[in-house]
Amino acid sequence: MAKPTIYTKPALITKLKKISAMGFVPNARKGNQGGIGNTLEDLLGIEENNLPVPNAAEWELKAQRLNSSSLTTLFHIEPSPRAVRFVPQILLPLYGWPHQEDGKKYSKGEMSFRQTIHGKSRSDRGFKVVIDRKERKILISFDSKSVDIKHKSWLKQVKKRIGLGELNPQPYWGFDDLEHKAGTKLLNTFYVQAEVEVRRKKEYYHYTKVMMLQKFSFEKFLDALEEGNILVDFDARTRHNHGTKFRMRQNCLPHLYEKSTIII
Repeated sequence: MAKPTIYTKPALITKLKKISAMGFVPNARKGNQGGIGNTLEDLLGIEENNLPVPNAAEWELKAQRLNSSSLTTLFHIEPSPRAVRFVPQILLPLYGWPHQEDGKKYSKGEMSFRQTIHGKSRSDRGFKVVIDRKERKILISFDSKSVDIKHKSWLKQVKKRIGLGELNPQPYWGFDDLEHKAGTKLLNTFYVQAEVEVRRKKEYYHYTKVMMLQKFSFEKFLDALEEGNILVDFDARTRHNHGTKFRMRQNCLPHLYEKSTIII
């Protein structure tokens, strides 16, 4: 079995420029999910999620399609207090609503709690991310007065189950835990973006933009949460919690770093 290619940073930059010069290349995977990153890894001759440069633990390779409205998942992390499995034990049973496949794909009584929220404004169900810099916590807040009229019947159910006050306790992430998680995933990044074409139902990628991002800034990460550019995504149903994710809007990754260098 051949050894994986080892790159110095200059060699990796040279290789990425060569890949860009190839123009459109076919998706290396069956189906189109995750194809951009996987195809780039194949072209580089590296294993999945493993960037073999010196001090590799300090570098990530992130690939994303250009002009996409889809969110990029940064990492998964469940909220505290850890003594409580907050999503399945509190948010889902007390603040959930009937799953759209309740009694169809799933058995009768299947509940759902799906919210993608940030710090700029409340969702139509009254949820919001609140950053408390004094207590050094990122909290999830609920305000019944902000719930849209279309969710009136759901709000009545919430009132019956738990009342209409603030979440108690409030789920949160401590700054130290979250900074460690984000910092290890995002410390320094080669950020590659690709144009996408579909030919005969198969995707082709042209890797047209490459940036080298250095010195992740947790303060900039908090700012992005408050501005609505990073979001917290809850996705749970009665029999399965898909995990709590921190996700990012298109083109926002460079704003999380102290230094960005355009390669292409």
